[in-house]
Amino acid sequence: MTDNRTWLVTGAGGMLAQDVLARLAAAGVPAVAAARTELDITDPASVGAALAAHRPAVVVNCAAWTAVDDAESREDEALRVNADGPRHLAEACAETGAVLLQVSTDYVFTGDAEKPYAEDAPTGPRSAYGRTKLAGEEAVLTVLPESGYVVRTAWLYGAGGGNFVRTMIKLEDVKDTLDVVDDQRGQPTWTADLADRLVRLGQGALAGTAPAGVYHGTSGGETTWFGFTRAIFEQLGADPGRVRPTTSAAFVRPAPRPAYSVLGHDRWAAAGIEPIRDWREALAEAFPALLAAERG
Repeated sequence: MTDNRTWLVTGAGGMLAQDVLARLAAAGVPAVAAARTELDITDPASVGAALAAHRPAVVVNCAAWTAVDDAESREDEALRVNADGPRHLAEACAETGAVLLQVSTDYVFTGDAEKPYAEDAPTGPRSAYGRTKLAGEEAVLTVLPESGYVVRTAWLYGAGGGNFVRTMIKLEDVKDTLDVVDDQRGQPTWTADLADRLVRLGQGALAGTAPAGVYHGTSGGETTWFGFTRAIFEQLGADPGRVRPTTSAAFVRPAPRPAYSVLGHDRWAAAGIEPIRDWREALAEAFPALLAAERG
């Protein structure tokens, strides 16, 4: 494994990557921010050149095709980003001795469970997006059985990009009432909390205290989009009664949404890292920055 302390973060312009880079900076860890224009993970030559040049100790792959609905009609393109890209990164990491942290998704599951999905629960994606992300997971874990880490997350929000919380802040200003889906359950997760766990997991990998494999990086607790929106309205000081429950049938989309996206967090104990806190606590801390980002 390389002795260089530098980390390389792909997809550096994205919401999660921004918080990963901020967390690394706060920890005094040197990092290379590789945006898409600087590193195309679908191009193995570009990937190989970047790792050869920077010789990072850890690579955090935040680059991804996240347009869930578009993936239904453009699965080949999504596959190049979500599966081929991680494979190219894994192969380059194998050559240089770097650790790879691959960010994945709850969409790799069927989404119809009645209890939280364990890290080793059977997968069964029902969308093109889920299939491509699962292929990326499998590539990383196959190529890097000792130094590949998959961190599945869901319902991400943060100040550094567009997301559900910022959209609801905007809509609260202009809508008397909002109809929000109440039959999909998940775990709203602040990107800053996930970034902290990614950094700590990478540090544990370098120290030999964090076993390779799959981890679930979502907040504790669970709610529905309806419940989440009511909590956002409460943070705004707005009347949560203005948020009305509806069903997924009212918002038909090309890609099926999981009805149940709650993930279990047991594996963090093996790495000596506590799971992410309850989603309500995180939302309260994150909210001022989200509000400022949306309203200026």
